[in-house]
Amino acid sequence: MDDDRQPPGAVDDDGRPPHLDESVRRIGRAGRGTLDAALGAGRALRKLVVADLALSRSALGRAMAWTAVAVVFGASAWLLIAATIIALLRNVLEWSWLASISLTALISLVFAGVASWRASVFFDHTGLHATRRQLARMGIGDGGLEDEEAAHEDTMPPPANPAEKPPVRT
Repeated sequence: MDDDRQPPGAVDDDGRPPHLDESVRRIGRAGRGTLDAALGAGRALRKLVVADLALSRSALGRAMAWTAVAVVFGASAWLLIAATIIALLRNVLEWSWLASISLTALISLVFAGVASWRASVFFDHTGLHATRRQLARMGIGDGGLEDEEAAHEDTMPPPANPAEKPPVRT
């Protein structure tokens, strides 16, 4: 290190500790250096977040396009499979057209129902429930929280001993 940049508590050339005003100047320089480093790290983090969000936005658009392609080809593949099943049921097992088509329609409805149920579960996760609870605890934007807590009240585990009171949500 330079003689100007000695760490606080260092001794001068003559072996004595520096004077109080010199120590304060050294501490001030070290504090400014720390602040400059923290500001530089903050700027770098901000640039990283902006670049990451730009990449994420671009990737989301491409993912949506490829999802649309997958849905189109998946639907056309299911239609071909359903037609094959109908033909096999009609010709090999000698089912009527109505029974063959009804079975494939029932299979489609079951898969559509399961997919709709799972989609609604995942859409519920997009409600930022934990964030909204924390903001409500701080007194920010607590509108509608009572309805949400009432809706999720049945998800609380029952007490181990029926004589105990259920835990209080905080």
